[in-house]
Amino acid sequence: MFVLYTAVTLLCVAATAMSGVLDLARYERITTSMAAAGVPASWLFPLGLLKTAAAAGLLAGFAVPLPGTAAATGLVLFFVGAIAVHLRSGDRSFGLALGFLLLSAAALAAGAAEHGLA
Repeated sequence: MFVLYTAVTLLCVAATAMSGVLDLARYERITTSMAAAGVPASWLFPLGLLKTAAAAGLLAGFAVPLPGTAAATGLVLFFVGAIAVHLRSGDRSFGLALGFLLLSAAALAAGAAEHGLA
């Protein structure tokens, strides 16, 4: 089970960190998508910080389970919220957020199983 937990968590770390850095860099595709969902450009920096902090928390979870579990839980909630924002605005282009949600949920489930929380 450790191999699955490690692989899923590291994939989630890489994807989340990349997404956070792209938010911080105001990557054009992200700013366009967020604008379509009605998210103000001023939110990019705080959202990018949240994602990069979550990636760090997932990494910390390898040493101490609680930060990893908290980070994975936070990411699941974050991406549920992201999908809700897209849907509320009438923007149906939330496929990427759905992928992140599934990856975050997989990291949460694998971490819970690995640490005996499931």
